[in-house]
Amino acid sequence: MMKYLSTALVVLLFSCGKEENIQLPKAAKTIVSDVQDHSPIYIFFRSKEKDTLAEVNRKNSIITTNWILNIDARLPLKLVIPEVMKLQEKKRQEKAHKNEKAENFYAYADTIGKNMAFIPFTKVFYKIGKPDKNKLVFHFRKGNDFIILNGVEVKKTDLITEFGKIKFEVMPDVVLQFDKNMSYAEYLQNKILIEDFKGTNEEYIF
Repeated sequence: MMKYLSTALVVLLFSCGKEENIQLPKAAKTIVSDVQDHSPIYIFFRSKEKDTLAEVNRKNSIITTNWILNIDARLPLKLVIPEVMKLQEKKRQEKAHKNEKAENFYAYADTIGKNMAFIPFTKVFYKIGKPDKNKLVFHFRKGNDFIILNGVEVKKTDLITEFGKIKFEVMPDVVLQFDKNMSYAEYLQNKILIEDFKGTNEEYIF
């Protein structure tokens, strides 16, 4: 049995008599409020001596359904994204039981509405490393309210407005770059902040 506690911002999973919990990211906005016909996938925060580990549990996932990823907010991107990439690849490579309408979502807690919320990432293609120099990069840095846009620091909340002021002869390919040491919570909050920007499906982790 699974129970979402929006007030505690924690997902509790009861399996084989053992209680597990995931601290979900928080945001003050709901992108998607409900996902039908879904399978839950969990990426737990684990610690072993001085090391932090990401442990994936996808035993209840069904390839033809929408996948909801419940990922612990404390995990760094450098551990989260490689696991997400493996999950994406498995679903994209499925041939026999492929469902073209099935999507992938990240789960988080809306602190204003006090409800579970979701943001789709089905079409995102993740890459490890720096983007090519011929691309225009939105560079998000860990713990920083300013991002680098076209070589200039811009406040995150003004990003889309400032991008719209740039005059391009030819619109460049726009990609997102995130600090690999950024927490998954901060990453998701950045994603939600620019969710209305439809210019890119490429995200780099470096």
